[in-house]
Amino acid sequence: MQEKEIIVKVGLDANNTPDKITWEADDAPDGKVDCKAFMLSLFDRDHLETFKIDLWTKDFQITEMDRFVFQTLKGITDSYYKATNNGDLANEMQRFVHYFGEKTGIIDPAKEE
Repeated sequence: MQEKEIIVKVGLDANNTPDKITWEADDAPDGKVDCKAFMLSLFDRDHLETFKIDLWTKDFQITEMDRFVFQTLKGITDSYYKATNNGDLANEMQRFVHYFGEKTGIIDPAKEE
């Protein structure tokens, strides 16, 4: 079995607040990459529960969080559809993603018509 490694490093200030996040992977062409936030969800095989880590740096702006959540929800919707082929529920999820995008200003409803 082949294994790959993904490394996430979090730099903390004196108050243990994240001020720098980087990640790197064996196959990543860019080497170490700076980022402002990450969400990690791991599904435990034995307990059937999700373990989550959500971190963001102290300079992460609200508009950036809006975009981050929008893109994450969009990705979750795509992954859900690929894994289940449940088009009805994926479409409903996509409707919420679209609503979220409009409410946060990421999607401009005036440009859609």
